[in-house]
Amino acid sequence: MNTRSTRSTVTFCHPFTLKGHSDVLPAGDYEVLVEEEELQGVSFLAYRKKATYLIIMGHGRTEMREISGNDLESVLNRDQPANDDA
Repeated sequence: MNTRSTRSTVTFCHPFTLKGHSDVLPAGDYEVLVEEEELQGVSFLAYRKKATYLIIMGHGRTEMREISGNDLESVLNRDQPANDDA
């Protein structure tokens, strides 16, 4: 089965937390990695999202935390009103 990965960057203006984790992450730029798998048995090229990860770097290590697309959107939306005031 063919898979693909895409990377993007999101920016948080204020510290934030992720669902299922108690630590507070600092404001800044974070890389998002989305892994998708090719759908089989269809007459056109199509992919289904398998996983979304937020890449967290700090203290000499890199961590990939799996996060749902909905949870990532929610965290970004909570940060958005703060962006509008800046």
